[in-house]
Amino acid sequence: MNTAELMADAFGRVQEQVHAVVDSLSLEDLAFRPDAEANSITWLVWHLTRVQDDHVADAAGLDQVWTAQGWSDRFQLPLGEQETGYGHTAKQVASVRGIAADQLRGYYDAVHEQTLSFLHGLDDAALDRIVDDQWTPHVTLGVRLISVVSDDLQHTGQAAYVRGLLPRR
Repeated sequence: MNTAELMADAFGRVQEQVHAVVDSLSLEDLAFRPDAEANSITWLVWHLTRVQDDHVADAAGLDQVWTAQGWSDRFQLPLGEQETGYGHTAKQVASVRGIAADQLRGYYDAVHEQTLSFLHGLDDAALDRIVDDQWTPHVTLGVRLISVVSDDLQHTGQAAYVRGLLPRR
């Protein structure tokens, strides 16, 4: 297995989890928040997809799928186009709603495809390229990709937990 295949497998696991967590849920289920400060499934999946889209597009020198493919227009959220959800307040989290499971899957799948296209050409040496010099130490492509996978898996796990609470509400 080479670098590109390893990373594609990791992102493929995220895709499987995104599908599993949103499949067959209603808008009401997706918007459920265990309390007023908690994140909904909709917000968690939107956020993890926005972060992957933002970070991979930046590292690859590509446009974000969110804007380039019109997902921002389709979702019609009352947020700025560049929002990823980082640092959102409870009120902002609550505003990310009204997005059907097929829309969440569709946006994630489009980001996943762009991610896979970028990963396809990677070799081991590419992972050492600095993609963010605003941190000490500087962030390499390898560190950025692992960070995105880690963040995505944490958020899909959180979304799965909220899904597990649905019968108890």
